[in-house]
Amino acid sequence: MRSLRILLLLMLVAGAGYARADDAPSPEALQAAHELLAVLSPDMMKQLTGRITAAFWPAVEQQARANNIDDATIGELHKEFERSQIAFLADAMKEAPPIYARHFTVAELRELATFYRTPTGAKALSEMPQVMGDLTTDLVPRLQELQRQTAESFTKILQEHGYGK
Repeated sequence: MRSLRILLLLMLVAGAGYARADDAPSPEALQAAHELLAVLSPDMMKQLTGRITAAFWPAVEQQARANNIDDATIGELHKEFERSQIAFLADAMKEAPPIYARHFTVAELRELATFYRTPTGAKALSEMPQVMGDLTTDLVPRLQELQRQTAESFTKILQEHGYGK
C-alpha cells in the first residue's frame, strides 16, 4: 500500500500529461518562446527560489534543530538548499521554450513578450515570484492533508474491490 501512496502522490504532483512527438513546436515558435523568456526578469529565478526557500526551509531547519545540528552547519545547509533550488530551477527552465511553444502560437508569444515590456507586464514579472511563493506557502500545509485524504479514499476503494487488507 505504501508504494501505491507514493505513486499517487507523484501523480498528483507531476500531473498526468505527457508530451507526444507530434507536439513538437515549429522552429519559429521555439524562437518566439526563447525571445519571450529573454524578457523575463534576470533575477526572477532568484526571487522565486527565495520564496520557495521561505516556504520549505522552516520545516527543514526545525528537523535539523530537533536533531541537535549546530547553527554553523544549519547555515551551510541553508546555503546548499538555496543553491540546489537555483540549479534545479535553471535546469527546469531549459525545458520552458518548447512548453511555451506548444501552448501558445507564435503571435501569442510575441504579444506576451510585448506585454512584459510594458509597465504592467514588468510589474507582473516582478510580482509573480512573490505571488507564487505566497501560494506555495499557503499550499504546503494543505498538501499533507490532501495526501492523507487521497490515500484514505483510495484505500477504501481498493478494499471494496478486494485489494489490500
